[in-house]
Amino acid sequence: MTFGEKMVGLSFNPSGDDAVAQCKTAFAKQIDGMDDLRKRPGASFDQVNIAHEAILKMMDAQMWAVKALTWKDETLA
Repeated sequence: MTFGEKMVGLSFNPSGDDAVAQCKTAFAKQIDGMDDLRKRPGASFDQVNIAHEAILKMMDAQMWAVKALTWKDETLA
């Protein structure tokens, strides 16, 4: 698994929801791009820190996106 796939927990999808898998895959690709930027020779200290922050925010956004995709409203009795 790539770094991004590990970060989003790509293999964790108990319901097998295709929308969740697609969402996680898309975020994993973006996270991998930022990870590559952090590792790029010549990347400045600031670039590395900004890419790190972007990764953290994408992980947060991915979790909220999955929550939105799997949200079930409670019905009133």
